Amino acid sequence: MTAPAANGDQDREVLRMEGITLRFDHITALDRVDFALRGGETCIIQGAAGSGKTVLLKIALGLIRPDEGHIYIFGKEMTGAHEQDWMEARAAMGILFQEGGLFDSMTIEENVAYPLENIKAVHCPRNEVRPRVEQALQFVELGHTLEKVPSELSGGMRRRVGIARAVVTRPQLVLYDSPTAGLDPITATTIMALVAKERDTRHTATALATHRYQDGHLLANYTWDAAQARLVRSLGGGSAARTRFLVMADGRKVFEGSQDELESSTDEYISQFARRWKE
Repeated sequence: MTAPAANGDQDREVLRMEGITLRFDHITALDRVDFALRGGETCIIQGAAGSGKTVLLKIALGLIRPDEGHIYIFGKEMTGAHEQDWMEARAAMGILFQEGGLFDSMTIEENVAYPLENIKAVHCPRNEVRPRVEQALQFVELGHTLEKVPSELSGGMRRRVGIARAVVTRPQLVLYDSPTAGLDPITATTIMALVAKERDTRHTATALATHRYQDGHLLANYTWDAAQARLVRSLGGGSAARTRFLVMADGRKVFEGSQDELESSTDEYISQFARRWKE
């Protein structure tokens, strides 16, 4: 499998899941879930703890194999694919794990360089590793942290380093697993601004699992203005037209639609994810 070029068809379908079912012993973790995402689109995945949000992302990465269903990455069916095919697919994907997932024994430079040096399908020449690491850290405004180790950084800074590592390969698809969990509101907004910056400057497809409705609200209503180097309110649809919300419950997809549709839902479970923001 050959991953798409960074400047390929930006509106192509980058991820599709059809009837994905996963069981652990007698527990159904995912139950016939359908999901698709195109270049530049944003999907906010919400749901209670244990509803299947993180598992869905791990299946998209090929870290867990479903018991039933089909998965397509960049137009190629990956159901039952060999690990080598998944390695090539992951070269065009980025992931921010919960809490950042940094290696404590490595410097920040080494952490961000890790996918460039260890994912062979990325094909990054050795003399380009350092410049690309520096660029990725400057992207998250942490260019001064190269020689530091994770323990020397705050929780929010570690999360930003995690974003730098996720985007250093210049992926077409980035998966974020609870990127603002445990952060104060100001730091959480900073993290979400970086997510929007990656999406809007590189037309990256974004799938973001979160328990915070504020995260989805920001991505649906704001875009990154490169000239002003800040978020600005979207006008005339903008980000909202390419952002949808997906709600999971007990491994099932119980809602998928726009922000307006989510906020107008009368279902008690679904509406709570919008009600928390309104209150």
